[in-house]
Amino acid sequence: MSEYVLSQISCLDVSKTKDPISTGIGFFDHMIDQLNSHAQIGVSVTVSSGGNEPTDTHSIEWVNRHAEPAEDQEIIMGKVGDALGKELKELIYSSSGNSGSSRFCCPLDEALVECILTKGDGNTDGKLTMFTLPPYGIYPAGKGRSQIGKMQTKYVVTFFSHLAKSSGVDISLVKIRGDNGHHVVESAFKAFSRALRNLIDGTNTNSTSEKFESIWGVKSHSFVSGLELYREGKLERSTKETSILVHIMLDGLLKGPDKSVVVDTGIKTLDQFMSILARESLISIEAKCKGDLYVDDHHTSEDVSIALGQVLNIAFGTKAGLNRMWCATGTYGDAEVEVTMDLSNRPCINHNLSLSSNPNNEEYAGDLSVEMLDHVIESLVMNSRCTVHIVEKKVGKSVLETALATATAYGRALRMCAAVDPRRAGKTASSKGTLSV
Repeated sequence: MSEYVLSQISCLDVSKTKDPISTGIGFFDHMIDQLNSHAQIGVSVTVSSGGNEPTDTHSIEWVNRHAEPAEDQEIIMGKVGDALGKELKELIYSSSGNSGSSRFCCPLDEALVECILTKGDGNTDGKLTMFTLPPYGIYPAGKGRSQIGKMQTKYVVTFFSHLAKSSGVDISLVKIRGDNGHHVVESAFKAFSRALRNLIDGTNTNSTSEKFESIWGVKSHSFVSGLELYREGKLERSTKETSILVHIMLDGLLKGPDKSVVVDTGIKTLDQFMSILARESLISIEAKCKGDLYVDDHHTSEDVSIALGQVLNIAFGTKAGLNRMWCATGTYGDAEVEVTMDLSNRPCINHNLSLSSNPNNEEYAGDLSVEMLDHVIESLVMNSRCTVHIVEKKVGKSVLETALATATAYGRALRMCAAVDPRRAGKTASSKGTLSV
């Protein structure tokens, strides 16, 4: 068994390090790199052994030099967890943030993982309180992936256990959905990174505080930076079925030539859905449609949703410098829904809303057919090029309540995803460095 030595270990808050992430397990390196992109923490760590190592540091052999023997990965991932946890502890307990806990869900097209971080007193070890990631995907059925790249998936729990202990922070990682093993692991690391950023900042999803307002509120540097971009989108189109005008301005309810929400599609439920979404996201909107409602609601609801998605995508621009991800809860009547969103350029929608199986066997949500409500959400997500997961937490008395709770949560998540994060200095929140490909 080789003796593994760690060096060049650092975790720099809102900063970059010149040193590499080089554990000798390529996929593990890629996962640690999510801290750079999503926690905005400059991470570096190098693992060396006493054995013969490849000399070409750009080769595949070098990147995966410690992948074999496979059982040694438990030692390496445990040591890396210990080392990074100690570095992160300094950031977490010396930060000005006063949040005792934080929660974040990360949406990928085939996975959704929730991370909850809870601070202790700074003097005791942390624990991995919940870990439900396995099986890693559904291929093969009932087993999932044992290896991703050269990384052994069974040692992911080892990394997070050691990280929790040495950081003094309790960590919970719960797989809400996940058919793809790669994305399950990636969602976990990204959710952890985003929750960590919130913990250090003293902020949290689904709650506001003085610290939250100072970073993201309407008087913050973030919000002012967004206003200065003057982000808008407009589309006009006419077919034999519909004539549509949709014009939006991000943050337009607080600044812009038309600080209003005007939605007139001829379908009251659709008007209400889009109006709530706009107000919660602080978007000014003019959306008008003359459609063939004498046929049915299909063409109008579909075309308006497509148009709104398209103008949102126009207004987002390149998405560089934006917060990109958030999760938010909305309620309406008895219904409670959480929307987790990523301005990913990888359009995908997953939800468990009680639509086809609604308790009252309803065919309509107000004056919008339930099947078209489902299509409205899908058309909006796909054409705005977002990844969205919707989780129904409490079933409403009617599908209309569920629809409007969804609109509320969707708007709140959208506002935070589209917010400018000045700390990113115009850079894209992605380990790829771009969302355009």
